[in-house]
Amino acid sequence: MNELITNAEKTLSKEFEYIERIRDFNQKKVLDAFIKNKVAPEHFYTVSGYGHDDLGREVLDRVYADVFKAEKALVRIHFASGTHTLACCLFGNLRPGDKLVSVAGAPYDTMQEVIGTAGDDETKEDSLIAHGVLYNEVPLKNNEVDYENIENYINKTVKMVLIQRSKGYSTRKSLTIEDIEKICSIVKKKNPDCICFVDNCYGEFTDEREPIEAGADLIAGSLIKNPGGGIVEAGGYIAGKAKYVDKAANRLTAPGIGCEGGAMFNQHRLIFQGLFMAPSVVCDAVKGVILASKVFDEIGYDSAPKYYEKRTDIIQNITFGSAEPLINFCKTIQSLSPVNGYVTPVPEYIPGYEDKVIMAGGTFIEGSTIELSADGPLREPYTAYLQGGLNYAHVKLALSEIVERI
Repeated sequence: MNELITNAEKTLSKEFEYIERIRDFNQKKVLDAFIKNKVAPEHFYTVSGYGHDDLGREVLDRVYADVFKAEKALVRIHFASGTHTLACCLFGNLRPGDKLVSVAGAPYDTMQEVIGTAGDDETKEDSLIAHGVLYNEVPLKNNEVDYENIENYINKTVKMVLIQRSKGYSTRKSLTIEDIEKICSIVKKKNPDCICFVDNCYGEFTDEREPIEAGADLIAGSLIKNPGGGIVEAGGYIAGKAKYVDKAANRLTAPGIGCEGGAMFNQHRLIFQGLFMAPSVVCDAVKGVILASKVFDEIGYDSAPKYYEKRTDIIQNITFGSAEPLINFCKTIQSLSPVNGYVTPVPEYIPGYEDKVIMAGGTFIEGSTIELSADGPLREPYTAYLQGGLNYAHVKLALSEIVERI
């Protein structure tokens, strides 16, 4: 093992102990939810057709609701992606004339197309704005959330605020649970009826609390990120107040069907098991990016967050300033992947993004970002977003090879 990696690892005992305490807390929370809801082998079986009377699906929803401290949850294989899951929350709960405000600047690229602030003319015809939803966003101040300005955007006409926990393809800091709590408090003081909706992607199990415990009304995320534990093949989850979850469910299926339909295609066991594994998998991923942060500091890279800063997601960004080193970095990560390690990623336009994107994704599940991967848009400031790692050892091996090649 590279000496630089070994020495960096030795200095991180305090940070690693803290992350492991979070793991232990969340593992108990998940275990308690399984025991409380009497998860049993019969809940791993599936039904066909309409998916009526699916006991496993019902118990899965209750387990997720308990883990995330929600009134209700909707966990479905039918969500195509995190963006699809979020879109169901937005379209399900917003009507023509309602106002949506993004409080942490512009949201993630794919969400801009859902809202209607980006994309081609055909895409914009199907967006929230095209359906009569009003939209505004609170600009960042010095690349950080402008808390003082949020209340100027919130009044009785605002139906929902969108709070994106992770930084997305930006260089702002991801939002901690304390940040989310502060935003929800500001919003609720101005409009107690406003729905505080958190995009929880990449953040699950990185802290002892989840956004609903910090005042959020609704959260959503992807099962091929943190809560899937690296083994769930597809899907997403929504959790929060029952009336908002039900409206999102009506958008996923149809009014009158809501949460009650949809065959799960024999995926119950994987989703249950993935959730049970998630606290440990997320712990290893976070330890991996903390080590990466320390190593990148040692070799002079512009990287954030710093290894000693509080973590709220599984992402480490490395800013290169030009396209070539960004592309080469992603090629290196691809070459150190267990799947398709022999292929070379190239920048390309992909659905939902305005710029070409370079993606290193040698993962067992396509697009899984709880597995070690790296990607970034080819635009200023040319930042790579390193995330995931099914186990800490893989991240350490990859970092050692990166250092050797540099």
